Amino acid sequence: MTKAAGLSPNLSRRQELRKPAARSAGGIVASQNRLASEIGARVLADGGHAIDAAIATSMAVGVLEPWMSGLGATGAMLIYSAKDDRVTVVDFGARSPAALDPADYPIVDGDDGDLFGWPRVKDDRNLVGAKAVVAPTLLAGLTTAHKAFGRRPWRDLVTPAVALARDGMIVDWHTTLMISGALQNILADEGARRVFAPAGVPPFPPPAVAENPAIRLPNPELARTLATIAEEGADAFYRGPIGAALVKDIRVLGGVLDLGDLAAVAAPMVEPKTLTHRGRKVHVLPVYSGGPTIAAAFAGLDARWSAPASGKSLDADAFVAVAKSLDEAWRTRFATMGDSTTTAPRGSTTHFSVVDREGNMVALTQTLLSLFGSRTLSPSTGILMNNGVNWFDPRPNTPNGIGPGKRTLSNYCPAIMRGDDDTVAIGGCGGRKILPAVFQLLVMMANGLSLDDAMHAPRIDVSGGPFVIVDRDLPEDVRTALAQSFSTRQVERAAYPNHFTIASVVRRIGATNEGAVEPYMPWGEAVAEDEI
Repeated sequence: MTKAAGLSPNLSRRQELRKPAARSAGGIVASQNRLASEIGARVLADGGHAIDAAIATSMAVGVLEPWMSGLGATGAMLIYSAKDDRVTVVDFGARSPAALDPADYPIVDGDDGDLFGWPRVKDDRNLVGAKAVVAPTLLAGLTTAHKAFGRRPWRDLVTPAVALARDGMIVDWHTTLMISGALQNILADEGARRVFAPAGVPPFPPPAVAENPAIRLPNPELARTLATIAEEGADAFYRGPIGAALVKDIRVLGGVLDLGDLAAVAAPMVEPKTLTHRGRKVHVLPVYSGGPTIAAAFAGLDARWSAPASGKSLDADAFVAVAKSLDEAWRTRFATMGDSTTTAPRGSTTHFSVVDREGNMVALTQTLLSLFGSRTLSPSTGILMNNGVNWFDPRPNTPNGIGPGKRTLSNYCPAIMRGDDDTVAIGGCGGRKILPAVFQLLVMMANGLSLDDAMHAPRIDVSGGPFVIVDRDLPEDVRTALAQSFSTRQVERAAYPNHFTIASVVRRIGATNEGAVEPYMPWGEAVAEDEI
């Protein structure tokens, strides 16, 4: 049965929107913030490698889009070395604090209403506040990648973010929307309130004719933290004064994170999980992520659908096969890895993809998990912290059950797909919506669609919930075929809420690079080095 409850009666049905892909013989950075993409592209223009650009982009976007990621984040990246024709994973997934006590997270009536539909925990301790925090790992991951692949000095890559934090990001309507969505918790945390809502209300951009048309949100403590990291590297964070100040703040606020948790952070380089689809190799994260589930979805699709590549959008049979394959893969995930059977609209994740002029690529996902993470900002360091404890089922004796020193199970799934003279790096933002979006975009491009056409094509979301979410712009025969196999719900593709994920993709065909970001993401942009 098809339901249209996801359709707003207020929105135009005639609106069309396109965001053309960037194309260049030089490198391209595709991220969720134009200025961050420009900073990364400038590194490429100055002779940097894709990893150099990724580090600069990571540091910048964590300041410019702080509700999604930053120094308090965790994540993973895939790196493609063109010279070696090899894909490597840098795994900087997180662990729960060693001193975490499951008894501190008693279950009460109801569900948490957040990303995973867990049973509700008293005072939302696994969602909001210092008890929800796990040790940040992003900086360790970037350091591992830089040591193995980087060309430019570490200091040069971190320094642009220092100025961004000192000056403060400029407020526009998107900033106002994001802060409004977490305002109650922001006002309850002194550090977060001081940075994001200093007047006690969401900042609102004034008209251009105002005396001061730009409102900024500076974070001087974060600027000092980044400046120290630029000069001293990750040790200042994990074994030095930044870590000591961070741990002190978190403990004062009631958390259990300690110096041992920071010192134990590791970001090893490991081999990806690799599968084959239509003669292309698809590389994903091997464990504790969406990687194994997307691999299972590809296996299910190949068993159900074998139409030849057409260069056209997927037909009804293909979409039904995609939906059934994803549904089966999610059921396996729930039974063997944990997670839940409900979903919520907002996640807090940044993904960006980079390609350089030599064909090297990076697909990097970094995340605070929920919007604004734990809504806890360390006053001494200016770092907004994750709520990684929410990755665990609060019932201890279940798959992925909460416990001390345990590896978190995430949904992000950066991927690299390699064919004959055709390589793609991709990932997305949006909690469990990431996996089906990455899967479909890869299938579309393997079916012969251009990057431009794939990014603009209507699609579906199958995230393990009770409905298959269907873009109203899909052809009627596709919507009908899906409704015959699933309960479906039609939605619009819009800037907010985003029903399908914010994907950021780069592609190299021959000697030409391309890059694209979700068309409806107002900040997202792919920027080529020859635009700088």
